[in-house]
Amino acid sequence: MKKIERDRWAAAIALRVSDEWDGASSFPEDAKLLRSFLEKALQTDVAAIKLFIGTAIIESDFFEEFNGNYEV
Repeated sequence: MKKIERDRWAAAIALRVSDEWDGASSFPEDAKLLRSFLEKALQTDVAAIKLFIGTAIIESDFFEEFNGNYEV
């Protein structure tokens, strides 16, 4: 997986997880912290990214739905 692809998936997964976190609306700063941490951690772990892709957290066609123009 190329770095740019890895970074896009890491950002998308981190966004999905942090947005779905139960405390996101009550604690938006904590949600930002969670998102930032997850994104940085995932950027260095291709195996973890691959485990998330195709789950209820992030669909395998996530970027295809937006013709590759989805920015996270």
